[in-house]
Amino acid sequence: MPAGLRKPLYVRDDDYRLSFAYGNFATLSNVKERDIERILEYRLSPLYVSVHATNHDARKILLNNQRVPDIKAQLSRLAKGGIQFHCQMVIVPGLNDQAVLDESLTDLWDMRDAVLSAAVVPVGLTQFSHLYSGRKMDRDTARSILAQVERWGRRAMRLRGETWVFGSDELYLLAERELPGPKHYGEFAQIENGVGAVTSLRMRVAAGLDRVAHREGQRIGVVTGFAMAPLMKPLLDSLRGVTGAEFELIVAENSLFGPTITTAGLLVGRDIMSALSDRHDLDIALIPAETINEDRVFLDDYTLEAVRESLPMPIFPSYEFIDVLQSEASGILA
Repeated sequence: MPAGLRKPLYVRDDDYRLSFAYGNFATLSNVKERDIERILEYRLSPLYVSVHATNHDARKILLNNQRVPDIKAQLSRLAKGGIQFHCQMVIVPGLNDQAVLDESLTDLWDMRDAVLSAAVVPVGLTQFSHLYSGRKMDRDTARSILAQVERWGRRAMRLRGETWVFGSDELYLLAERELPGPKHYGEFAQIENGVGAVTSLRMRVAAGLDRVAHREGQRIGVVTGFAMAPLMKPLLDSLRGVTGAEFELIVAENSLFGPTITTAGLLVGRDIMSALSDRHDLDIALIPAETINEDRVFLDDYTLEAVRESLPMPIFPSYEFIDVLQSEASGILA
């Protein structure tokens, strides 16, 4: 990771305690025997695990670590002790897709109830990453991966009555495929991992349109990343028609991880300030809730309060467009 980020981020990828407490994905690559015993003793479940590949050779390449423990053995031991998992595979084309992905899903499926859900997410190669040499994640590759995921999802629905394995929203966007409806996602177990987030948002907007106050003449900016932009416009059109306000989609570029990273949740405080600092014409602005942590701090260590103070309009972090607009209307500012 680049320098200048929140301090916990430098340990988060391997810290099983943060995985249990906050739902952060951990690779378990630095987990020792005493850690396994502690997880079992205190029943730290469920854990959120970045599996990437159960194929040990592939995983060593993906994590750039020749001494990484065997994830299948780790998960199997924990599963026998009653620990459950939400898993993700970040896919690098040519390294852990196709047969390797099928192997991973087979191994996770065979752990039965221990694996509560699995998500397949496209890799985001940043200007700071020198670990991967896989092919580009283009439309055809995304469609091929999504076809694998959907085959497994149909099998899971037939045998278990739930989808179980999900493609992330970004994978559907890259594949230029329409997102599934709410039933596909069940309880939205990995919504904070970008799985079903757009579908959930659509559902909430549709359900709450009749509760939004009329705002004729107001200008409301909505900040997002490039990946989400195509799906946001229809939502804003719906809000515009009901409220009378002018909603403007403001697409921000990621200054920290580079322009190839288009996910809204990885925008940092500087990106928000850059996108909004000259927008004196806006009455309020909405930013993605996932850009800040539970302490209201962005990835680049800017606090929400510091960013607010630097801008000419109030800003509100929320997926919940309806809730934010209602709160602002009633004078209860978050």
